[in-house]
Amino acid sequence: MAQKVAGSPDRASTSGPVVDDPRSLRNVVLVGHSGAGKTTLVEALLVATGTISRAGSVVDGTTVCDCDPAAVRQQRSVTLNLAPVIHRGVKINLLDTPGYADFVGELRAGLRAADAALFVISAVDGIDASTIALWEECARVGMPRAVVVTRLDHPRADFDESVAICQRVFGDGVLPLYVPVHEAVEGAPPTSGKQSLADFLGGIDGATEQTRTAGLFGLITQQIYDYSGDSPEPVIRPADPEHLELIEESRNNLIEGIIAESEDETLMDRYLAGEEIDPDVLIADLETAVSRGSFYPVLPADPSTGVGLVELLDGIVRACPPPDERPAPVVTTVDGEPYEMITADPAGPLVAEVVKTTVDPYVGRVSLVRVFSGTLRAEDTVHVSGHGVRAHDDAHAADEAWADHDADERAAHLYSPLGTSLREVPYAVAGDLCALTKVGSAETGDTISAKEQPLLVAPWELPEPLLPVAVVAKTRSDEDALAKNLSRLVAGDATLRMERNPETGQLVLWTMGEAHADVVLDRLRAGGVELDTEPVRVPLRETFGGPAKGHGRHVKQSGGHGQYAICDIEIEPLPTGGGFEFVDRVVGGAVPHQYIPSVQKGVRQQMERGLVAGFPVVDIRVTLVDGKAHSVDSSDAAFQMAGSIALREAASAGSISLLEPVDEVDITVPDSYVGPVMSDLSGRRGRVLGTEPDEHERTVVRAEVPAAELTRYSPELRSLTSGTATFTRTFARYEPMPPNLVTKALSEQP
Repeated sequence: MAQKVAGSPDRASTSGPVVDDPRSLRNVVLVGHSGAGKTTLVEALLVATGTISRAGSVVDGTTVCDCDPAAVRQQRSVTLNLAPVIHRGVKINLLDTPGYADFVGELRAGLRAADAALFVISAVDGIDASTIALWEECARVGMPRAVVVTRLDHPRADFDESVAICQRVFGDGVLPLYVPVHEAVEGAPPTSGKQSLADFLGGIDGATEQTRTAGLFGLITQQIYDYSGDSPEPVIRPADPEHLELIEESRNNLIEGIIAESEDETLMDRYLAGEEIDPDVLIADLETAVSRGSFYPVLPADPSTGVGLVELLDGIVRACPPPDERPAPVVTTVDGEPYEMITADPAGPLVAEVVKTTVDPYVGRVSLVRVFSGTLRAEDTVHVSGHGVRAHDDAHAADEAWADHDADERAAHLYSPLGTSLREVPYAVAGDLCALTKVGSAETGDTISAKEQPLLVAPWELPEPLLPVAVVAKTRSDEDALAKNLSRLVAGDATLRMERNPETGQLVLWTMGEAHADVVLDRLRAGGVELDTEPVRVPLRETFGGPAKGHGRHVKQSGGHGQYAICDIEIEPLPTGGGFEFVDRVVGGAVPHQYIPSVQKGVRQQMERGLVAGFPVVDIRVTLVDGKAHSVDSSDAAFQMAGSIALREAASAGSISLLEPVDEVDITVPDSYVGPVMSDLSGRRGRVLGTEPDEHERTVVRAEVPAAELTRYSPELRSLTSGTATFTRTFARYEPMPPNLVTKALSEQP
């Protein structure tokens, strides 16, 4: 029986679908910008296949894939969700991904689990910059792609223009398999005297606001799929002869695009010779064309009316590659030795990967797993490994945290997820997706393999979180709850990083952006944590602006053993990055030899505590020039104190400068935004070091920018470039802070 997760929709069957042959599987990830209609399309496909009886609503928060409270509140997906359907005997694992850039980690997990990507494009809104970035993301990993155009019945919908835009942006390989068929709305005056169903093909013959999408015209089969009746299944009939000439050019382009990728080299010659190619031959070659990654079929579908849903499912089954036709990731042994290339063979060695981890307060840890090879069975004892060579080093052998990621565990139950509902299954073969619960050591990116033959899958690239958020618990009890909830969130979110800054004392959460940060904070509060946020403080450094002298006198006599130590030091600033030097120039034994290291130790301790604002002191040379000692009362502790006092006195007499961290920043931006980005960097006190061209008409701008100016750079760069730019940052060095900013920096310290 299926185990239901709290908050899941009560619309799922009690057992999940099971597949024995990888060729009866299709793993498809739906991608597109936020609001394109991915979740609504998945919901419609679930209804069309009988998986659920009634479609939910994104607005009402009742869809299968958007049950997360944050998704319901924001009315957009924030996590990756799986929704399997069965169509014509094939199990289609639909992976619904968030479209907002903050949740790119969920998108990459979906790409890892899938074998093809379905781009959801609104016929009303077209393509934005984030969709282009998503397309390039898929291209980088060699993901086969198809396009589905939705919202066909909106008054401003334009299917032909949507296809034309896709061809301009994505390339000439974007070709429609079907064209929408329109009919006049009942009671509306006819357009140009035409009233038959096939009078309005796409925008080819002028569909107007007074028409509705009533079916599709199949360019390969030259048939009309009529949805104008009451049945959700279309009535298929031959096209009227007078309309064939309307689609002749589109059909020829499609046939040539498919034949160009066919493995039958004679097809093109036969086609050019005027031979009519059998539609079954073209349909059989669709999968080859899509798999090679240069042909991208377009399918119109309208979730609100159901038009095109059956054809979309057919297109996924016929055009998207099964798991055994996609290359598997690189696999090694746990000690890093190369391992033979695996295939999607149910009888092969077990190799699976955790692509997503969630921690439910009732069920516990839930791991979404893609099986690449072998068969994962319930009750199997499997090996979970996530750190490879490092986990097996002697240096980590006794480290319990590392051992947790290199352990044998029992996979007691397997499930087929439907959104957040868990339906139990006995096994999952190579190519399939399933969920495991209560496998305590498994985290996103970990490998699951046979305990007799532990293996390790090469990890996929995850983006670096670049927006810091400092959080503070309101009470002492909230601190414990915060620590507990944070460990749960970090385990479930591979793009969330937690840092306790030892210099500022702040607990900083590194997130992907404002929307991601809002989701994280809301989940913490939902877990019973009362917390506040505060400005992120940048750790500064102190140094001397010029030469200085200090006299340290520590003399105390209080009956019994006293304390006596006197030292004189001279201080010189060193160049940036010079560190710390200690020089002994005492003559005549004024400071006994055994106490000289004590002076140095006292100076170092005071440097760590800071002199003016509590920041560590760097880049100075301290020279011990003189001092005095007492034969009885001098001690190591006394001279440590004297060294500390001498440094403080030198600081009070000299000039102390504040140093701020400077990062090297690489910004990859479309050429059209280079000017605004460079102007913005100048306003952030940045120094542009140079630019160089990149692929896809992009430019890499390399600059050095003070870290204080980068605290909110992630969302601000996204806003400046319409979400098209990315950046990385690495620490470069510390540099003097401008005097006009020193006072402000000091006032912001606690």
